[in-house]
Amino acid sequence: MNLSSLAMAAPRQYWVDNLDPWIIHFSGGLGIRWYGIAYALGILLTAYLFSRWSRQGRLPVSLHQVDTLIIYGAAGLLVGGRLGYCLLYDFHEISHHPLQVFAVWNGGMSSHGGILGMVLGICVFAWQRKLNPWFFLDAAVVAGPLAIGLGRIANFINGELWGRPTTVPWAVIFPRSPLVNGMEVPRHPSQLYAAAIEGLLLFLVARWLYRSHPRPGFTTGAVCALYGIGRFIDEFWREPDVGQPVFWGWMSKGQLLTIPMIVAGIALAVWRARRTAQDSPDAWSTERDTKAAH
Repeated sequence: MNLSSLAMAAPRQYWVDNLDPWIIHFSGGLGIRWYGIAYALGILLTAYLFSRWSRQGRLPVSLHQVDTLIIYGAAGLLVGGRLGYCLLYDFHEISHHPLQVFAVWNGGMSSHGGILGMVLGICVFAWQRKLNPWFFLDAAVVAGPLAIGLGRIANFINGELWGRPTTVPWAVIFPRSPLVNGMEVPRHPSQLYAAAIEGLLLFLVARWLYRSHPRPGFTTGAVCALYGIGRFIDEFWREPDVGQPVFWGWMSKGQLLTIPMIVAGIALAVWRARRTAQDSPDAWSTERDTKAAH
């Protein structure tokens, strides 16, 4: 059965994603969205894990300083995510209407930009206190997949970032997706695939790495590479964004952007794995770092 004939029967055979993206909607762009709740829950879960690791001595900061660390990381995530989207995916619009950068109610966040912004925020926190940033980055990449998974679930509720057309039994019809031959067609719920791969699975692997390899920086590099690989894989099910180029007839822009991340992650993991226990803190608070690493 081809997609055109399937589309005619799709409303009777496939679930339609008509979920309300708003929990509370006042008017216009004012209200509380599931997407915002996902961000808030991700930050709260990260704060919980950081506090736990601080009490265990894995993070060289007090519980009071954990709150400040979360603020730095969250600010970097939000600013980097928004700027990353505007520069990587919506540069033409932003170049003509720069103030649209602040129109967060219109959506648009880049995971690549968010990750980079979070890294910079955490590094600034560590540098200001003359602490080894690898301990904080390792903790962040363990907690991060939980926030990513929640964000992907919010994408599904919003009916955005839909998958490619398919006939699998669990396919979903997304009313906002492009029509095929003038009709709606079922698509892969790629947001849920990403929630499982980039979220839950990556968290479980990252947690194991964090426990098994205490050398600072190794977990950061390994998880960075694994996230890039996971993102590259689940992009095969995701429909490329409208207006975005497809390279060599099959590679999306999202996949292309993950390649430097994979390469950098592997290089970082190898470099940090070769560092000796005495050399790993890079001369930043070595005595305190060594204590926290154990």
